[in-house]
Amino acid sequence: MYTEDPIVFTIFLVFSGAALLATLALFARQTLPVAYILLGVILGPSVASLVDDPVIVSEISHIGIMFLLFLMGLDLNPRELVRLFGRTSMVTLASSLIFGTLGFLLILSFGFTIRESLIIGAAATFSSTIIGLKLLPTTVLHHRHTGEVIISVLLMQDLVAILLLVILQGGAQDNHPLFEIARLIIAIPLLIGLSILVVRYVLNRLITRFDTIHEYVFLLAIGWCLGLAEAGAALGVSHEIGAFIAGITLASSPVAQFVSEKLKPLRDFFLVIFFFSIGAGFDLKLAAGVAVPALLLAGIMLLCKPFVFQVLLHLAGDSRRRGMEVGVRLGQMSEFSLLVAMLAHSSGIIRAEASYLIQLATLITFLFSSYLVVMNYPTPIAISDRLRRD
Repeated sequence: MYTEDPIVFTIFLVFSGAALLATLALFARQTLPVAYILLGVILGPSVASLVDDPVIVSEISHIGIMFLLFLMGLDLNPRELVRLFGRTSMVTLASSLIFGTLGFLLILSFGFTIRESLIIGAAATFSSTIIGLKLLPTTVLHHRHTGEVIISVLLMQDLVAILLLVILQGGAQDNHPLFEIARLIIAIPLLIGLSILVVRYVLNRLITRFDTIHEYVFLLAIGWCLGLAEAGAALGVSHEIGAFIAGITLASSPVAQFVSEKLKPLRDFFLVIFFFSIGAGFDLKLAAGVAVPALLLAGIMLLCKPFVFQVLLHLAGDSRRRGMEVGVRLGQMSEFSLLVAMLAHSSGIIRAEASYLIQLATLITFLFSSYLVVMNYPTPIAISDRLRRD
């Protein structure tokens, strides 16, 4: 659609439409990312074609992904990770193996290649950090054992997802995949080591000295995120992995929590655009062709995750009731599933049909998982006053 300033017009459509659909989503007891994706579908080429320049949205969402991974890394305090992973590491790995195997076997039965089935199965193992945490009552579950279990599982899944993205990136290069993966194995520790030195001897000292000037801390954090993202790209690691490393190396800083809180509005701004871009890039005709396997994959994950987590957590010493709640809260697929779908397709590793299958299955699990949670457990948007207060 013609307009004198397409970027301003696109942002106007995205955020005005997001405000409207977000209102409807809250009345429908849905999480906001669902509204953003649906808005993208409505405004994108498949329906209204009001946003038909994929380059603009893609470039803006690319920045959003960097900030998303930076802030996720910022929440991964190494000491906290060691404490949380003590009891849930085996649960996370065992459940991922079960979900991945189920997804692989299902998709393979529909005639997809072994490689596509493996990637789709891997994408199905992750649960949404954004939805999982947004549906946790902050004042209740973050400081209870249930909240700790959910957060620790999500954090470990995020690390596995980052590893998968690195492997996909290495396999997508023109050179031999094993050579590229070996190069990344060298480049990533080098980038981590250099960033640790910069954080310890430069950033921490600057932040400590000027911590009362909030604007400066805000700018320093953004500069660090984008700077290491560029360094990652220069080393062939990618902007996204560089931004994640920027976050995780800054996580041990005494002001990490302050930086995380200050950057959340910026993260939310780009998250809206990221989820919108997923919907705007959706081809409804192509998605309709994979609707059956996507529905079955989503259904299997929604049905199996609660029971698998219930059994595994019970074996780890938790109650069956807590295990079921954790499984229901983690029953959806993940924003990392969407990233895997987009990266694998853009790199030519999987076909468009496989990418759309992952995206459609993820959206279906977002919808139904949110309803299951708000109807049965305490959340900020619970279906009853009792659950909101619980």
